[in-house]
Amino acid sequence: MIFRRRKPAADARETFKVLTYRQLMWRRFKRHKLAMAGAIMLVVLYTLALLADFVAPYGPTQRVPGYISAPPQRIHMWGPDGFHLRPFVYALDLKVDTGGFQRIYSENTSRMLPIRGLVGGHLFGIDPAAPGEPAATLFLCGSDRLGRDMLSRVVHGARVTLSIGLVGMSLSFVLGCVLGSVSGYYGGVVDTIIQRVIEFIVSIPTLPLWMALSAALPAGWPMYQRYFGITLILSLVGWCGLARVVRGQILQLRDQDFVTAARCASASDRWIIFRHLLPSTMSYLIVSITLAIPGMILGETALSFLGLGIQAPAVSWGTLLQDAQNIRTLANQPWVLIPGAFVVLTVISFNFVGDGLRDAVDPHGK
Repeated sequence: MIFRRRKPAADARETFKVLTYRQLMWRRFKRHKLAMAGAIMLVVLYTLALLADFVAPYGPTQRVPGYISAPPQRIHMWGPDGFHLRPFVYALDLKVDTGGFQRIYSENTSRMLPIRGLVGGHLFGIDPAAPGEPAATLFLCGSDRLGRDMLSRVVHGARVTLSIGLVGMSLSFVLGCVLGSVSGYYGGVVDTIIQRVIEFIVSIPTLPLWMALSAALPAGWPMYQRYFGITLILSLVGWCGLARVVRGQILQLRDQDFVTAARCASASDRWIIFRHLLPSTMSYLIVSITLAIPGMILGETALSFLGLGIQAPAVSWGTLLQDAQNIRTLANQPWVLIPGAFVVLTVISFNFVGDGLRDAVDPHGK
């Protein structure tokens, strides 16, 4: 019997892959399927918001005369003459019901409108109608009571609604980190005062507080001033929860050896807080921010829906939902609820991402 000598490993470290903490977080996050789906959906939504002028087939205020409250047009691949490689929609014919005072739209199967790419500086669209013909329309999500494309308005409204969540959370992040770290690091009277202020703000019902502050904004403000005013109002309440999270983390870390070593090295309190303590809590802060952004989005949607937030002609998902306040309109035109579906989808995506990050930063996770 012949025995072959096994070659020793050149280096034991070659058989193991050393991962950093960020790499471990990313590995755990990828295992969370819902979190990955939510992250992909958020990337898609924010990309659409950034490229709204290119993606939307119409402008946010562009009207198509004669097509008021038109239903969504279905995309077809099969026509009377067979299969078509290029998708198309049928033109809409309008008939007015004088008895019920309703507009009835029907598909004109004799007039096909092919959907083309890069039409009029937009990602997709249809060719304009020839002189003497009715207007060519592409209402994939229907039109509103003024004949404006709902899909285009939803895409443009995403800019305001999605950005107000990020901007508002940025202000809340600064306030929460500063006040929470000061409260947890110094303790004593400073901690007591800051915590009592937080408890007072949290004890006030959120929606009535937002409504009162929004109603106090001057009615003559232009859109950008009102935008930042609403953002500031949402941030005044949003920082409280983040400050409590920061305070709890600072209380756990302020007596650690690396903090004591920094004090012995004559480091200032500001240096210790912002260079040692806060970076050590960043993973938990990211989770808190991700779970708090949906609250900002819902706040803006609620205020705009009630007429106290973003005002027309500016477009946001909340202002688009104002048409859903009428029960008759909602019964005859259910597509006015499409902006609400985007709000729900965004909030669920953020919650999934927050749950995935929370599991990823868990030191006892798999």
